[in-house]
Amino acid sequence: MTGTVRKQREGPDEVLTIQEMARRSGFTEPTLRYYERIGLLGRVARDPDSGHRRYDGVTVDRIEALACLRSSGMTVTDMRRYLELLDLDDDQGAQRQRELFAQHAERLDAEMARLRTRREYIRAKADMWDARARRDADAEFHAVRRVERARGELLPGRSPQ
Repeated sequence: MTGTVRKQREGPDEVLTIQEMARRSGFTEPTLRYYERIGLLGRVARDPDSGHRRYDGVTVDRIEALACLRSSGMTVTDMRRYLELLDLDDDQGAQRQRELFAQHAERLDAEMARLRTRREYIRAKADMWDARARRDADAEFHAVRRVERARGELLPGRSPQ
């Protein structure tokens, strides 16, 4: 693709075993085999004598990109879409990539909001029990209110009491 910046590998002829690739990417060996089987990695070269997988520089780059996407919570379906879009021309592919990543960012924003609510619930419970242990009725009352608000957000279908 025109304008695409590619990372230059220190050793362009570097070839990794599946164990080395697993350590480097954070994927397990079964995950690497699965991604190969479902077509995310393309054809992975094999050692002609042993038949063991050998990951060349291009495949290493692809796996590292997928590892970053997966660590962000991207689904296998969206990772596949990302790879498909790389093959489109610049204008069409770039627009669709932007949409893919913008949608993923929105999902992450929603997930982060849910995590903040869960954290507030737990902190409020800790404050409630702390206030109870200190026999501070006022602090316990306010902590219970926070627990109830967070519980309402965590359980949106729950009717208010």
